[in-house]
Amino acid sequence: MKSERRTRKLPLVKKLGRAQKLTRAEKQSHIRAALLDAAAKVVGEVGYSAAMVSTITRRAGVAQGTFYNYFSSRQDLFDQLLPSMSNEMLGFINQRSSHAANDVAREKLRFEAYFAYLLARPEFYRILYESELFAPEAFQKHIQVIAQGYQRVLRRATNAGDARAVDPREYEVIAFMLMGARKYLSSRFVRSNDSIRELPDFVTKAYMRFVCNGFWDEQADDASPSLSRQTKKKVLAPEGLLRSEKA
Repeated sequence: MKSERRTRKLPLVKKLGRAQKLTRAEKQSHIRAALLDAAAKVVGEVGYSAAMVSTITRRAGVAQGTFYNYFSSRQDLFDQLLPSMSNEMLGFINQRSSHAANDVAREKLRFEAYFAYLLARPEFYRILYESELFAPEAFQKHIQVIAQGYQRVLRRATNAGDARAVDPREYEVIAFMLMGARKYLSSRFVRSNDSIRELPDFVTKAYMRFVCNGFWDEQADDASPSLSRQTKKKVLAPEGLLRSEKA
């Protein structure tokens, strides 16, 4: 038990071939990041309700009293955990998709990057979906940030002439449809027995076919059921509606 109470020595930063101690600000940043990372691992393993401060600090390698220099309570940590991981996830996705040649290619890379992030950080899945109950403010903030990001992409595509003009109110609808697709595809094809596996290629192909080409004829309605069996190329775009090159 003694070994568990010892604080882990912080790493040294190498500069010009010589070891240099961390500055006070760097040390504080390191400890805070270590606590958030440990919290992510613990919540990912046992859930919010069973994630104790003592377990988190032991995993982070810091004294339990140190925790309260960075977070006022366990709930304060929970409230900051999802936003922290959301920023990490968005950075990960942007890094993997920024070099795309066009909007369609960018959407494919963004879609694949989301699932690659889940594979790299499997704890994010549980943190996200349990946060609605245990950290509702953080959950709502996450949903708002992601939805607004999607809507900016849609508007940018429309302004660039890469997507058809739609009622501005539809951008929010499309954003939540795409967020829902990721949620349920994660549940069905990626999460298995509390672990995360790679996304099958056929899922990406099906998603891109739907997003880029559409599925139901846009003229189909309840009054003309026969039209619903027709399919044709439509303007469905990256993270929204995109113009098909063959349309």
